[in-house]
Amino acid sequence: MRLHIIASAIAFGIGAAALAVSAQGDERGRDATFRQLELFGDILSRIESDYVSDPDQAELIEAAINGMLGSLDPHSAYLNPTAFRDMQVSTRGEYGGLGIEVTIRDDFVTVVSPIAETPADRAGIEPEDRIIAVDGESMIGAGIDVAVERMRGPAGEPVTITISRDGVEPFDVTIVRAIIEVRSVIYRMEANNTPYLRITTFNEHTTEATVRALNDLREANGGPLPGLILDLRSNPGGLLDQSVSVSDLFLSGGEVVSTRGRDPRNTYRFNARPGDVLNGAPIVVLMNAGSASASEIVAGALRDRERAVLMGTNSFGKGSMQTVIPLRGGRDGALRLTTARYYTPSGTSIQATGLEPDIAIGFRRPREGETNRFSEASLRNALTNETGAQRREREDMEYPPEDWPEDQDYQLHRAMEQLASMMERREANASTRNRRQ
Repeated sequence: MRLHIIASAIAFGIGAAALAVSAQGDERGRDATFRQLELFGDILSRIESDYVSDPDQAELIEAAINGMLGSLDPHSAYLNPTAFRDMQVSTRGEYGGLGIEVTIRDDFVTVVSPIAETPADRAGIEPEDRIIAVDGESMIGAGIDVAVERMRGPAGEPVTITISRDGVEPFDVTIVRAIIEVRSVIYRMEANNTPYLRITTFNEHTTEATVRALNDLREANGGPLPGLILDLRSNPGGLLDQSVSVSDLFLSGGEVVSTRGRDPRNTYRFNARPGDVLNGAPIVVLMNAGSASASEIVAGALRDRERAVLMGTNSFGKGSMQTVIPLRGGRDGALRLTTARYYTPSGTSIQATGLEPDIAIGFRRPREGETNRFSEASLRNALTNETGAQRREREDMEYPPEDWPEDQDYQLHRAMEQLASMMERREANASTRNRRQ
């Protein structure tokens, strides 16, 4: 048995050594790599022979792989075959569970955002909530895979999660699992016929759903839309190509985003096609600390290209791109590896800094004892911004009045006021041009 484990370690090491040799290309680097792999094999062998109970070999190797990848950044990870299948299902827009996007922060499973109109959203789960137990089993120090596995299950079965939230005592929330059919686009005409469109995630169907929503809004308006509120709050991101194609809808040509890998030659630029579905009508983009990754690409592109005003709070600050690499065709799971950073059209990296809103509006006043809102920069081993830029929290944040009703969306209220003002100015400018002609 010991020989089998050592052989596995050596087989694992040969692949890693080959990478090290190709990267460093010298004898000294290769010798150092083999010494480290020999150390790994020795420790693995000692665990197998002397540990107090018989360890699971596969779990040991998987833990070692996850430790290696976790030392790189918060988003690189090994997906075992089950996790890989779950990821593929989630990307297609349907899976079983609660509807929560989570990450690890300071050994806590932490909510990035609940997905709109899911059991978690309806139960009042908030960004930054820490899930400290699932059905009484502690999740402190547990990995993402463990937490997700415990929370997912057959539709109709309840699960109790224990929440730690700043300013309040830990409390239990019992949520009934459901088949999560992620509705990536929600839309309606708000008061005064204000077009409103919310994108909750970027899955395979987001762009086509956005096109349908805009068509329906035009029909409801009886003609071209005079403006749009684009709500990206608590949108954890998703597929890069979908963020590009959604941005393309509102831009007429020009760059949307660029990605750059370690090799300067691996730079890719994604451009919009001619044609703006709103014909230049103003856009107000709502965002918050749960707006991450693909949603930041859209917000950054529309702001840099002077197509939108950003309103709300700082975005999450995930400016890196991950490539999912199936292993043995997915039979051994997959490797999710950070391979590039992305940049807004102005060439700005938002990694660890996030996008700052043009107009800073908080959705509620801070609770007593509440700490700073978490972000990419607060995650363990997060990549730094290569320019040295640091995340800044706005000091001029506007909060709802003291008597503002809790069940009313103050950020949306202010966005509607801002959009109305922008539409009035556009109409006035058009009238002035017509008189001059």
